Amino acid sequence: MPTTTEDYTTDQLSRRGTLTGIAVAGFAGAVVTLAAWLILRMTSWPAFNTSNMTFALSTAVTVATLVSVGALTIAWLLDEQKVTRRQEADGAQPGIRRPRWRVVLTYVVAYLSPAALVISTTAIPLSATRLYLDGMQVDQRFRTQFLTRMTETWANQDMNYIDLPSYYPLGWFWGGGRLANLLGIPGWEVYQPWSLISFAVAGCILIPVWQRLTGSLPVAVAIALVTLCVTLVMGPEEPYGAIVAMGAPAATVIVGRALLGSWFATAAMVLFLGVSATFYTLYTGVVALSVVATAALFAALFFRSWKPLAHLVVIGVGSILIALITWGPYLWLTVSGHPTEGSAAPHYLPLDGAQIPVPFLSLSVVGLLCLFGLIWLVVQATDLDARSMGIALVAFYLWAVGSMVFTLAGTTLLGFRIDVLIVLQLATAGVLALAQLRLVGVETLYPDSLNARARRYVTVVMVLILCGGGLLYAQQIPVENQRAIDHAYSDTDGYGERADRFTPDSSSYYPEIDAEIRSHGHDPLDTVLFTDEINFLSFHPYFGFQAFTSHYANPLGQFKARNETLNDWAAGSWEELSDPEDFDDALKGTPWRGPDVFILRGTLDEPAGDGLDAGWKSHLAEDIYPNNPNVRYHGIHFNPEVFRADMWHTSQIGPFVVATRVKNPA
Repeated sequence: MPTTTEDYTTDQLSRRGTLTGIAVAGFAGAVVTLAAWLILRMTSWPAFNTSNMTFALSTAVTVATLVSVGALTIAWLLDEQKVTRRQEADGAQPGIRRPRWRVVLTYVVAYLSPAALVISTTAIPLSATRLYLDGMQVDQRFRTQFLTRMTETWANQDMNYIDLPSYYPLGWFWGGGRLANLLGIPGWEVYQPWSLISFAVAGCILIPVWQRLTGSLPVAVAIALVTLCVTLVMGPEEPYGAIVAMGAPAATVIVGRALLGSWFATAAMVLFLGVSATFYTLYTGVVALSVVATAALFAALFFRSWKPLAHLVVIGVGSILIALITWGPYLWLTVSGHPTEGSAAPHYLPLDGAQIPVPFLSLSVVGLLCLFGLIWLVVQATDLDARSMGIALVAFYLWAVGSMVFTLAGTTLLGFRIDVLIVLQLATAGVLALAQLRLVGVETLYPDSLNARARRYVTVVMVLILCGGGLLYAQQIPVENQRAIDHAYSDTDGYGERADRFTPDSSSYYPEIDAEIRSHGHDPLDTVLFTDEINFLSFHPYFGFQAFTSHYANPLGQFKARNETLNDWAAGSWEELSDPEDFDDALKGTPWRGPDVFILRGTLDEPAGDGLDAGWKSHLAEDIYPNNPNVRYHGIHFNPEVFRADMWHTSQIGPFVVATRVKNPA
C-alpha cells in the first residue's frame, strides 16, 4: 500500500493575513479578557486563600477551554487526512472541504484560547482581590509605584525621583497608565487587569505568528498555549518581561528567515527588538545576542555572503531607533554630564543564578516536551528554522554561564532570569518535534502497518495525549502560584483593605496620611517626601527623595550620595543641625530638591529622649552584593525638635508621624 505524507502547510497565512490575524487576535484577546475582568469584579466569591471554590471554577473553565480546542483540532486534522485518502485513491488534489461555520468556530476558539486560559488560570483565582500576584511584596512594590506614576503622566518620568527621565523601560507601564485613565481607576489597581490583558494579547497574537511560520493552525495553537502555560508558571509576577519572553522563540525563527533575505521577516525583527527594548531590556539583549550570533554563523559558514550582515545592520539600526523613544532622554542626560552612579540592578545572585538549567531532564510534562525539543534541534540541525533556534539556545546558555563569570567583576548578567527563555525555546521545539512525528515519523517507522484508519487513530490519540498533558499542567498553574495568590489576598491594598477580610496592616492609614498632606496644600505631583514606607509611594503618586533600594533606583538619582545625606541629616539633627533653621538650610542645600514631607515612625506625645536611638525613625537600604539577600537595612532617627511648629505641620496618624512643610511660612 502506498504511503502518503500529509501536507504541513495547509493553513499558511499570507503576509496580509498574518498582519490582519495579529491585529484581530490581539484586539479580540484584549476585549474578551477585559470584559471577563469587569464581570469578575462584580462577583462576591470567597478569597482564594480561604476557600477552594474559585480553584474549582478555574479548573472547570480550563477543562472547557482545552476540550473545545482539542475537539476542533481533531476535526481539523482529520479533514486534512480525508484529502490524503482521496490522493491515495485517485492521485487528485480536491482541496480540503470544511463547513464554513466550523472554520469560523475553529478560528474563533483557537485564536481566543490563550485569553480563555489566562482568565481560567489567573483571573478567576484573583477575582476577589484588587491586587495582582504577589500583592505588595518586594519587587511588586516598585512595579506598582511605576504604574502609579505613569497613570498620572504621559511623559517620560522616573517612578521615584522628581525631574528625571525613567531609567527602567516604561513602555508597558505607560500603556497600563492609559488603561487606568480609561477605566477611571488608580494606577496600583490597574496592575491586575493590565497584566491579564498583556498575557492574553501576547498569547493570542502568537497564533497567527506561528501559523505563518509553520503553516499549521493546530501547531500554532499548541505552541501558543504551551508558551502561555510555561510563562504563567515561571514568570507571571513580571508581565512586562514575560510577554517579551513569550515572543523569543518565534523571533529566533524569524531572524533566520530575515538573514536569508526576507525583508518582511527583517521588519518583524526590527519591531520585536525595538518594542521589546521599551518593555524589558534583559530579554531584548539576550535575543539580540542570538541575532548577532546567527548572522555571524550564517555569513561565515552557511551562505558565505555579506547579505546576512546587511539585514543585521537594518535590524540593529531600526530597533535602536524605536528603543530611543524611551531610552533617549535617559541616555542624553548620561552623556551630557549629569551626575550618575552605576546601576545596582544586576547585583543579585540567587541559587538559580548559580546553576545551569537542564529542563529536558525534569520528570514532568514540560520536561518531556523539552527532551523532545532537544532531540529535534539536534536531528533537524540542517533545517533553517531548527538551526536558528539551536544557535539561539546556545546563546541563551552562554548568557547564563557568562552571568556566573561576571560575578568576578562584582556584578551579574541576571542569568537566573534566562531560565524561562531556555525552557520556552526547548518546549517550542518539542511541539514542533511532535508535529513532525505525527506527519512523518510514525509512517516512517511503520510504513507497512498503518492504513488510513490507523493514521486517524494516531492523530486522535496524539491530540488527546497532548490535551491531557496540557490539562494536567494548566490546572496546576494556580497551585504553582498559590503563594503569590495568597499575598494578593493577604496584603493591604490602596484602599486600606485586605481582600480576605482579615485585619489590614499599618498600610490602612495611608489614605488618611494622603489626606493630611493634601490638606496643607501639597499636590502629590509636585511634592517630594522621604519615607521608608515604599507602599505609600506605590499607592499615591508622590515623588520620593530616596528610592527604597539601589536595585530599582535610577543611577541619575545618585542613590549612595542621597543615603549619605540622609545619614548626615538624621545624625546632625541631634547635634550641629539641632537648630530648626540649620536643619531647614541643610534640607535646601543639596543638589536635589529636598523633602516637603517626612513620614516617620514615632509618637508626638513622647519627648525626644537622649541618644540616636530616640526620636522619629526611618530606614535606609544598602547594597551588600554578593551576599544573598543582597540588601541590608539600618535605622536612622530624627530629632523631633527640628520640626518646629512654625515651619512644619506635624500629625500623629496611627504609628506614623507626618511632618508636612508649611507653605510660605511667615
